[in-house]
Amino acid sequence: MATAGKPLAASSTSAEPFNFSADSLLPPPPLSPDQLRRCTDAVKTFKDKLLMPGGIAKEFSILQNNRMSSSDMRSRCSVALDSVNSDKNRYTDVIPFDKNRVVLNPCKDYRPSARGYINASFIETSSAESISRFIATQGPMPCTFEDFWEMIIQNRCPVILMLTRLVDNYRMVKCGDYFQAEDGPREFGNICIVTKWIRTTDTALVLRHLEVNYKESEEPPLSVLHIQYPEWPDHGVPKNTLAVRDILKRTYSVPPTLGPIVVHCSAGIGRTGTYCAIHNTIQRVLVGDMSALDLINTITMFRSQRIGMVQTLDQYIFCYKAIVDELEDFISQFNKQNGS
Repeated sequence: MATAGKPLAASSTSAEPFNFSADSLLPPPPLSPDQLRRCTDAVKTFKDKLLMPGGIAKEFSILQNNRMSSSDMRSRCSVALDSVNSDKNRYTDVIPFDKNRVVLNPCKDYRPSARGYINASFIETSSAESISRFIATQGPMPCTFEDFWEMIIQNRCPVILMLTRLVDNYRMVKCGDYFQAEDGPREFGNICIVTKWIRTTDTALVLRHLEVNYKESEEPPLSVLHIQYPEWPDHGVPKNTLAVRDILKRTYSVPPTLGPIVVHCSAGIGRTGTYCAIHNTIQRVLVGDMSALDLINTITMFRSQRIGMVQTLDQYIFCYKAIVDELEDFISQFNKQNGS
């Protein structure tokens, strides 16, 4: 488990830059016979559950009945609730736990009582190097833009997944514009970001290759793939799993050892938790951790690290559907490669 104040082990200011291509979408890695068997078993298990929606609803009800009380949350979130940090939270009821919050060191808020605060949580289910680690965070606000990019640099984060629009259909601001730099370099305090390329996919993802660095640094910039999925509705689910699985396919080539994947929507729990659950479950099945078939347990682990991960029954069901669709795609690719 990543602990407060300690960037993950992959962090290094001299890490080799990772090159992202605007044109190539790598196929999923080929399955071994053992992986094929595990994928087949997982698909059967999840499909059987999808045939009994009442059972899935009961699972989600168990999760909801075990939610943390507000008083318990307050006792575990003392830094987030400190008055010096209150304006850094987009929502007062979605804040990180002290034990696994991301700590900025240094931080632009030099006051000791701020304690390097940003509304962001380390999320992981395994210490295995083959399993991606995440930082789940809220949609950045103007007062936290510099903190956000500081977090990206300090933790050497290779990918940012943005699962929200800037403004929803009701003209409610869901996230600040911390990333658009098409007209030239953009500065946030001592940090500068540059857009190398931008493109939109057939699945309505907006891809940006960004380079991030301190303005006076002589080190090479950090390459970051920013993937925005603006069509995922707040508190809802996409019409199909294609775009979410497109995101997965664009992260397969990114070694988990590079650094944690940053995932955010608006609050950083609903859509964010749903994506993390899908990504994590598929990876664990592929490495042979069949405890991943217990989705209740996975989300319970997530909720012990950030409150409210996976907010709605529809999002919980969507996890099952996306996992099945992606594992079936793996199986289909295996059969094509082996002439089955």
